[in-house]
Amino acid sequence: MSDDDAPESPRGEADGPAWRNFYGRRSGKTLRPSQKVYLSEDLGRLRPEGITREENPERRPLDLGALFGGRPVWLEIGFGGGEHMVHMAARNPGIGLIGCEPFVNGVAMLLGKIRAAGVENLLVHPGDVRDLFDVLPEASVSKAFLNYPDPWPKKRHHRRRFVTQGYLAPLARVLAPGATFRVATDIPDYVRQTLEEVPQAGFDLVSESGEAWEDWLSTRYEQKALREGRVPHYLTFRRQGEKAPEKYPIF
Repeated sequence: MSDDDAPESPRGEADGPAWRNFYGRRSGKTLRPSQKVYLSEDLGRLRPEGITREENPERRPLDLGALFGGRPVWLEIGFGGGEHMVHMAARNPGIGLIGCEPFVNGVAMLLGKIRAAGVENLLVHPGDVRDLFDVLPEASVSKAFLNYPDPWPKKRHHRRRFVTQGYLAPLARVLAPGATFRVATDIPDYVRQTLEEVPQAGFDLVSESGEAWEDWLSTRYEQKALREGRVPHYLTFRRQGEKAPEKYPIF
């Protein structure tokens, strides 16, 4: 069976299916010696335990209070090279930030940036974000980022995009009422699908703009898009429901 014809993952129960199809690369170019050091020395202490099915077959919810000391929790889905994630962690020391990225080269790049910046309020899941969704407590995340996701440009692959209900429904479950969901992309058809699908999952559109957010850090993927003449789009959504007050200020 070809990859194009492989069956989609079953929706499963609330605790997630026992297996999932995964599309995309797990690794790329050979890692530099320094990157191998980051992975061997730093990833263990920055990777929360209890996310994978092997570590947590019962799918017990993570104790975010123990991980972040009660601070508001943000989530970056597919952090690429990690520059935006480190920027946000450094800019907002009063929050805890979890980043998910299955591409090992991106994880190694992030770990190098964490060392250089000295930030300590972030954690890394080097795998499928759906495994994290399984074990995040309901309404526990106050902001989520999806920056330049894989566009899956072929029409038959659009069901693999993040902005489909199989991903958006569990995202909506873990986002608190009033939480913000940001999407940045340079692909017009991705914008179209985002505007169609995200509101169906329980989000209101706050803004759609060609101008970046005030606290935005342009990523290497965005710089490539600009060099190649593609126009970035920045979309902001808010999880429906009444927003609860923050326990701690966000600096």
